[in-house]
This record gives sequence, C-alpha cells and structure tokens, in this order.
Amino acid sequence: MNEENQIYFVDSDKLPPAALERKHRLEQDPSFRTNHMEYMEGMQVLESDIKDKVLRAMEAYDYDAYTASDVERALSNESCSIEDFKALLSPAAAPYLEQMARKAEEITKNHFGNTVYIFTPLYIANYCQNYCIYCGFNCYNNIRRKKLTFEEIEHEMQVIAKTGMEEILMLTGESRAYSDVKYIGEAVKIARKYFKNIGIEIYPVNEDEYRYLHECGVDYVTVFQETYNTDKYETLHLMGHKRVWPYRFDSQERALRGGMRGAGFSALLGLDDFRKDALATALHVYYINRKYPHAELSLSCPRLRPIVNNDKINPRDVGEKELCQVLCAYRIFLPFAGITVSSRESAEFRNGITKICATKVSAGVSTGIGDHEEKYEGKEDENVGDEQFEINDDRSFGKMYKDMEQGGLQPVLNDYIYV
Repeated sequence: MNEENQIYFVDSDKLPPAALERKHRLEQDPSFRTNHMEYMEGMQVLESDIKDKVLRAMEAYDYDAYTASDVERALSNESCSIEDFKALLSPAAAPYLEQMARKAEEITKNHFGNTVYIFTPLYIANYCQNYCIYCGFNCYNNIRRKKLTFEEIEHEMQVIAKTGMEEILMLTGESRAYSDVKYIGEAVKIARKYFKNIGIEIYPVNEDEYRYLHECGVDYVTVFQETYNTDKYETLHLMGHKRVWPYRFDSQERALRGGMRGAGFSALLGLDDFRKDALATALHVYYINRKYPHAELSLSCPRLRPIVNNDKINPRDVGEKELCQVLCAYRIFLPFAGITVSSRESAEFRNGITKICATKVSAGVSTGIGDHEEKYEGKEDENVGDEQFEINDDRSFGKMYKDMEQGGLQPVLNDYIYV
C-alpha cells in the first residue's frame, strides 16, 4: 500500500501533516474533490433510465402543494398511485396518521399475515477509505480498527448461531484494501455453515463481483444511498469511492443482474429533506420492481444516530411521528415490499411499528467488530473494533422473540428450503 493510501486508514491520535493538509483541503475547497457524478476507473456503468426518473420526480416534488382533500382521496383509493404516495408523504397527511396506520396495518396483514422476521448484523471489519462526515467509520476518525480473521469470523458466527438465529447480515467498512471481495466471499462461505439466509451490506461492486458473492452464498444485498439529493450528497462524501453517487445508485440493479434473490434500499433520514428522500427511496424500489418483478425488495428507514467524534448529530426534522408517517406511506404504496426497522429506534417504537407495517427487525445487535461473545456471554475482550454508531434497542434475540410473541406476532427466523 502506498503512502497516499495509508493516510486513509490512519488510527493514531496525530495525523501525518500530509493527511491533515488533505483533510483540510477536502473540507474547504470543493474544487479539490473528484466529481461526484463521474465514475472512477473500474466502475461498471449501467445503461439504465431509473436514476433519471427518480431524480426528476424528487426534484419536482412540492409537498407543500398537497391538501387534505388530496390525502383523503389517496386513502380512499383501492390502490396507491405515485401521486397518492406524494400526498401521503406531505405535511397535509400528518393529521391523518391514524387513518394511514389503520390502512397500512390492513395491507400488511393481507400480504404478510402477522409475521415478523428476525435477523442480526455481524460487522467483520471497520476499515474504510471514505471520508463521510456523518459516519463513525470514516477514514479520518481516530477509532480502534479491526478486521476479523476467518477463525474469528467463524467463532463470532458460532456464538450467534447458538442463540437460534438463522439469518445474518454481514457488514464491512468500505475498503477494498482491507476487505476485498475474496475476503468477503470466504466469510460468506463460513456463514453458510451456520445460517440459512445471508445478506451483505458492503461497498458497491460490479455485476460480476456480485455474481461471485452470490455463488459463495449471498441471498440479498442492502445498500444505503444515504441521500438522493446529489448536491447534498457531494457535501457529505468528501473522498473515496462512495463519493460517486450514480455508481452507488445502481448497486441494487447490478446485484440483481448478478443473480441475487433480493435487494434492500434506504436513505439515511435526516441527512437532507426527509420527505424528498423518502419519495426517491420508494420510487427507486418501484421502478426496480417493474424492471425485475421476480426480485424480493425491501426498504429500511434508518435515522441518524450519535457517532464517534460527533455526539451532537441528530435527525433533521424527523421525529417518531414523521418516521411513522413515512413507514405507513411506504406500506400503502408498496404493499409487497419488506420494511426493516433497525435498532437505531427504541424498543417501544419497534414494538408498535411491527404491528402496523414493519416486517423485519434486528436483534442481539452490535455495530462493533468482534464483540458478540462479550455481548452474548459476558466474556470481556479488549481486542475489538469500535462501533459505527450507537444503537437504541439492545434487546437480545431471545428477548425480542418473546416480545414479538407476547405482542400477538409470529416471529420468523427463516422461510426458505434449499434443495
């Protein structure tokens, strides 16, 4: 690794002078940054019109133009059009939240019954070459970095599998240098020994690389677009491959072309105008569904959480009522889509929203690296990597399962049979 790349992964208290200068220039001088709309070398370019459709709709969305009558019409319609969805996301829909929730609950029961899927995430590395100013893993943060060995990965998976968990979501920081595709693929092969459903949330890769990971055992891919506002995106992502907005946008389509069974979509609500980001996220799913009707598609709805070196960061204008409105609107517009509510939200909120429209929750969550044995069995280990963000709901798998049952829901660990 050359000297320029080394500064991306520095973990010392004192950055080298060259790194400090580069960081300062990235923050102060936009002309020093690479063009966030241009592909870097090696990035696959798709000939797809989906991003243009989504961007046009988002830019034209004037949510203040919608009225109570628009919302009432949307709620009375048997199916939900794009215009109806826009009305349900608008401020005019806020007084109708109870009616939205009742309709969303009915739709959820018609499509999913009373089932809720449970999974757990496993972070296997937190090295990252991106400078994203809101993320605890960003390359300039002074945190403990760690990449699990294959032996450590297997041990973590054994600890998790002992709880009865059957689905795992594997995550890394966005660094090809430390977590290349082959490393991720080998980790997936280990996971296949212990889990029946495997997802990944890694840096975007090309179609052939997604195909390789699918052959290793990956079932679905989740990618956070963070914000669909390209101008805002540019100010938040100052360095690294993640800076390239269109390559990230096309990730799910490349994954599906690479053979993945499913794909997850999300904006990080609070980075920008949450109503426009919610519209863009849902339309992204909508147009992908029209093009790939066989795919299993899902939405996540994370809000900003406190992070290392930025304990004052909070969701911009996104309270629990606004989040509930977004989720109910998602369900009414996309009846078939899975909706995941992460441990960023409180136990009380997740208990309530799973009875209305959410279909998947995480349990036994840690966003640190290599600490599941400490978390599950109380065995302390100082050789762990720091967390990406603070979680809110720290319930174990067993507690989550019990709470779901007591709430009248049916927890589901896996519903696939492999032959």
